[in-house]
Amino acid sequence: MDRDAEPQEITSLVGREVYTNNGVFLGEVEDLRLNLDAESVTGLALHQLNRELFASEAASSRGVIVPYRWVQAVGDVIIVNDLVERIQRQKDGESEEEVTA
Repeated sequence: MDRDAEPQEITSLVGREVYTNNGVFLGEVEDLRLNLDAESVTGLALHQLNRELFASEAASSRGVIVPYRWVQAVGDVIIVNDLVERIQRQKDGESEEEVTA
């Protein structure tokens, strides 16, 4: 991702859908975590979560925060790496080989 691109209003990220680079829907941006000293975004707070990936968080009406360093692209939607999927699959008992295959 070109981090030197023209700056955008951070509020433009709110409401965008977030997908993994494999096309799996994660949720929708509700808010942002900021580092005010560095004047940078450090995380995306998601709601409207994918209930299959985030069953416990969705059931308790909690959101999740995805670290901004996982963001690969920002356009009409936000693309993050597939680490979220791998973490969930490992929780479900799949081996690393099954996850990356």
